[in-house]
Amino acid sequence: MHISDFDYELPAERIAQEPVEPRDSARLLVDLGDRLLHRHVRDIPEYLHDGDLLVVNDTRVIPARLPLRRGSGGAVEVLLLEAVGGDTWTALVRPAAKLRDGEVLLDVDGDPVAIFVGRRADGDTFDVRLLDDGQPLRLLDRIGRLPLPPYITSDSGANERYQTVYSRRPASAAAPTAGLHFTPELLDTIRHRGVRVATVELVVGLDTFRPIGTDNPLDHRIHTELYSVPDETLEATKHARRVIAVGTTAVRALESCYTTGRQSGRTDLFIHRGYEWKLVDLMMTNFHMPRTTLLMMIDAFIGPAWRTIYQEAIEQRYRFLSFGDAMLLDRHVHDH
Repeated sequence: MHISDFDYELPAERIAQEPVEPRDSARLLVDLGDRLLHRHVRDIPEYLHDGDLLVVNDTRVIPARLPLRRGSGGAVEVLLLEAVGGDTWTALVRPAAKLRDGEVLLDVDGDPVAIFVGRRADGDTFDVRLLDDGQPLRLLDRIGRLPLPPYITSDSGANERYQTVYSRRPASAAAPTAGLHFTPELLDTIRHRGVRVATVELVVGLDTFRPIGTDNPLDHRIHTELYSVPDETLEATKHARRVIAVGTTAVRALESCYTTGRQSGRTDLFIHRGYEWKLVDLMMTNFHMPRTTLLMMIDAFIGPAWRTIYQEAIEQRYRFLSFGDAMLLDRHVHDH
């Protein structure tokens, strides 16, 4: 296996900078194995059947991008990834090279809001302590911004459009973007077809932001993420005709539960070619960056057919990545 196995040419103009309105007007490329159909997300009920289970990740994005500065005036950007206990968070920090352990960071008004604790043992993240009086979300709502991915250059979508309509507990550093396409009305239509809608939680973390940096992608160290599969969701999977996961994060939560036998905890499950699928039958997902673990998951799901699908999407001018269009994949229609 080589990183080039998961590379493709993504034209810059295919990267969506803003979401379409309404949400379910995004295009949907439906993979039937022997042919591809060009539809819209609003058409997805046609491909779901009585007895199916649709599983969504109901995590909510926090305003985790903090524009701070040092006492000397230099700008520092802190991207909070996960609360790790008390008022301490793991974070990406730029630039971090000159920061001293214990240095106080200020907001735009010059008020102290965080302390740079130091580099973590994994080498590429840092510990930051928030001076939040035990109210981190209140502080983040005041000074933070939603952490749009770096390839999105406009801030105009940094509002509720970067949240799913069913998001609940604020915890994630990025949105589970396949879910951004659903409206309450579309979910009602799906339920009226006899499809049950259930939730899992997976707190989206560092790997969302990080391409694979090794020639052999199996050498890539995947970061752990918190997940939880509620009792009612687990029970529903046992009786479902088919399980359709919305997004790679829902896939990871479900497959982690069935692989480890644990309904919640931290998962370092790395799904790649050769993985033995336990549960998920269909996956609705957006189009992913080259050289990422997300693309490796797609390859594990449908095999090399992903190249044909991605090429078709590029030629048909689909919109890629977080604010882009989606595809509906069925692993059972591919012999791989």
